[in-house]
Amino acid sequence: MHPFDKWLNESQIMEKDQLLQIPAPGNTDYFINPESGEVKNNAPFLYTEVQGDFVLRAKVRHDFISTYDGAALFIMDRDNRWAKLCHEYSDFGTYTVVSVVTDGVSDDANGVNLDDKSVWLQIGRKGDAFAMHYSTDGANYRMVRVFNLKASDTLKVGIVSQSPTGQGLVSDFSDIQLERVTMENIRAGK
Repeated sequence: MHPFDKWLNESQIMEKDQLLQIPAPGNTDYFINPESGEVKNNAPFLYTEVQGDFVLRAKVRHDFISTYDGAALFIMDRDNRWAKLCHEYSDFGTYTVVSVVTDGVSDDANGVNLDDKSVWLQIGRKGDAFAMHYSTDGANYRMVRVFNLKASDTLKVGIVSQSPTGQGLVSDFSDIQLERVTMENIRAGK
């Protein structure tokens, strides 16, 4: 049902039909604070190794219980070089598409606010260029950001469930697709 076969910070997997659920314990995240340098790298990350270009997409959902609770697509080169695209409960009390790119330290970029607790997310690689997109209908994707990250040819690619300030949550992932393709138009995500 899903393409993932390895864990960092192992959690449970609950699978039924086409739904994959991953619980995150409380106080779990991936973030290297740009102010303090504090490192958090303890959220459950279910992944597979992917060589070269790819596109990963999934529909994500969770209950938005505590600030920064999130379900995310995640790519990792090493402990201090990675990126994630989250549907997150922002510190403004909104359901927000948030992107974080980490190369030594993390940046943190709030994107669009949504009304729904679910959204389709997509992250893709084309050489050293990466693109993040979201969709409210699973068909039409809008760009969140395009960035360059000098990463190894083989990356850990997968999904993360996080609860940085809360007591934990369960993230839902469905419609998971991992394609080993090269995007023709990285800004369009296709």
